[in-house]
Order: sequence, then structure tokens, then C-alpha cells
Amino acid sequence: MSRAEREGVLAPRTAPGLVGAVSRRVLERALSGIENGALELRAPDGARRFGDPAAVPVVMEIHEPRFFARLARSGRLAVGEGYQAGEWSSPDVPGLVALLARNQDQVFGRPPLSVLAGLGRLIPRIELPRGLRRAERDVHAHYDLGNAFFSLWLDDSMTYSCALFDSPQSTLAEAQQAKYRALAEATRIGPDDRVLEIGSGWGGFAIHLARERGCHVTTATISREQHALATERVREAGLSDRIDVVYSDYRLLQGSYSRIVSIEMIEAIGHRQLGTYFATIDRLLAPDGLAGIQSILVPDQRYHSYRRQRDWIRKHIFPGGMLPSLEAITTAARNSSGLMVHEVREIGPHYARTLREWRERFLMRRAEVDALGLDVHFQRTWEYYLAFCEAAFATHALRDAQLVLTRPLNRTLSL
Repeated sequence: MSRAEREGVLAPRTAPGLVGAVSRRVLERALSGIENGALELRAPDGARRFGDPAAVPVVMEIHEPRFFARLARSGRLAVGEGYQAGEWSSPDVPGLVALLARNQDQVFGRPPLSVLAGLGRLIPRIELPRGLRRAERDVHAHYDLGNAFFSLWLDDSMTYSCALFDSPQSTLAEAQQAKYRALAEATRIGPDDRVLEIGSGWGGFAIHLARERGCHVTTATISREQHALATERVREAGLSDRIDVVYSDYRLLQGSYSRIVSIEMIEAIGHRQLGTYFATIDRLLAPDGLAGIQSILVPDQRYHSYRRQRDWIRKHIFPGGMLPSLEAITTAARNSSGLMVHEVREIGPHYARTLREWRERFLMRRAEVDALGLDVHFQRTWEYYLAFCEAAFATHALRDAQLVLTRPLNRTLSL
């Protein structure tokens, strides 16, 4: 019996119906285009293999034939939503997603599956204005799931962003501190700096900066759960005299700071707010100041199509989210501020390992997730989310970078 069946998320098997039967034939014809790797598709009535005969296949087991009808209705969204519903499973979900990513042109980019995959584009994604209340509501939907939930699978610093593994032997906790050090060093933060952090998380970077760099940090968030725990952790660390945790939208902040930092917060604001984001940093950044931003990035070539399509992550995990591209960042900074990108460090490959470790820790704590009252559908959603993202970074479908921005003619920068 599969894990999906043991979890009781599957309805009794039903015949796929006419739409499902046609969709299955379409899917199998498209999968015949796999060139890089191999897939074994197991259904209740038998199994078929696609791709390189010499390769070890990744297995996708269909538990419920209605998955094929879902594919006809939802296109690419059906893969994630079918997993949420327990309609399919795999012993290697990241490997399956990676296989589909490597073969997306062969599978999704040509008829007949391109017709199904393109159905989502007939319903364009409309980006709504990001007012203060909507931004707060979107953040609450993800980050206020509960500190107890995130603490089950994050490291002790409660850091929820790409780590930086100095060696294969580095632990997740060590790699998160290494990431903090790298961004602090790139932004040249010293004890005399007044630092603003946009997006507090649970206070990990602010604590690192105050403790390791001796500077004063103001860190801002609009997550009530994160604000409460970050405030508590700062107090417990004895750093309340050097860290101010404020509950405020970044657009409402005032003051002047010699350094501004932000780790994977820019993805939450949406394309329309990129100009406002950089105009705000420009307004708050002192002359000759530096800004350090860590951001997940969509490759430039895919950014415009990505913006206009429905997306499983944005629908089910990050409402209101929008990954920028490097070009979108540089354009917004140029058009809306006096800032320019001074340095770029690519760290995306480290995200695949970060996500793998998070997913393994999450799966090991399933009983405790159950105890929090989070049901099987929620757990399968998060398992797929972590696996999907791991595959995206492993195949370089997504990037992650630490950027340093400043104004031209900054006198403090030297060779």
C-alpha cells in the first residue's frame, strides 16, 4: 500500500471518463519526447516507460485516474494540485520535477501537451495593486502559519532563506551563519553602522549583525508571528539595546541608515512595487551608503512569460508573491532611484541542498506536524512545495543571488 493510501487522502478509484482518457493519451504522447533521463508512469491498469532506455527511470505512480481529467482542466497546475489531492506519488518527487524541468521544451513545448499546458495562459494572471492591507494579508497567509510549525524543520536560528555551505560537511546551522557573514561582508557592515533590515524573519540576521558586527539594527516586519518571536529572541540574547524590532510596512519607515539589508523579502512585493521598493531604499539610505539584497531570481529570458502565467507556488504557497529577475531589479533601481547594482554573487546552487535538508527535517517531524492540527492535504502541499523548489534550483530553473547596491561616485568604496 502506498503512503498516499495509508494517509487516507485518496477517494475510491474511478474511471477517468472521456476527458481523462483523452488527456491520458495526450500525456503519454508528450512524455514520449523525453530525451534527458527516463520516466516510468505507473497507473492502476499498468505501467509505461518513456525516455532513455539506458537511464534509471524516475517513477510516477498514478493512484487515481481522475488526475488525467485534472490535467485537461488545469494544465501544468495539475501536477502540484494532483499531488496535494493524493492522486499521484513518487519515491523521488524532486527528481521527477527535475526530469520534467529538464525536458520541458520536449514535453510541454510541443503538441499535444502544449495545448493543455497553454490552457492556463488563456486566463492571464492579473496583478492587483499592493496596498498596505493586502501586503499584510498576503504575508500573514504564509508566515503566520505558526512559529511552532516553522521551528520543527528550520535550524535553531529560524532562518528561512538560502544557506551557504562552505563545505560538504557544513551543517545547516553553520551554512545559515555563513550566508549571514557573506552578506554582511559584502555590504561592509561595521560597528559604527546604523543598519535597517527590511523583512525581519524571526530575527536571525539582526541578531547575527548585532552580535558579530557590533552595529545597531532596526528590523521591520509585517508578520505578527515573526514580530513576536523576533522580539522575544532579541530580548533573550541580551541585545535589546542594539536591535529594534518594529512592526511596519517598509514603505512607512523613516530615518537615515548607512546600511540597508533585506534577505528574500523582495519576492513578496510584486512587480508593480519594485520601483517603490528601490525608491524607498534610496530615500532611507545615507550618502555613500550600501544596500545588500538577497533575492530569488527568475532567469531574465523567462520573466515576462512567468509574470503573466498562473503559477502553483503563487496560488497555494505565496499569495501575492512574484519572483523578480536580475534585469527587472536593475531596471527598477535605475528608473526609480539613484541606485545601481555594484556586485552580484550567485548562490542559487546552495538552495537545492538547503531545501533538501528542510524537506528531510519536515518529513521526519510529520507526527509533530499532525499534532499541530495541520491535515494531510496541508502536509502534502508543503512536501511538494519544498520538493518543487529543490528541483528548480538543482536544475538552475531558478537563481538566488546576493546583490550589493550603491549610488555612483560612492567615496567609501575602494579597490
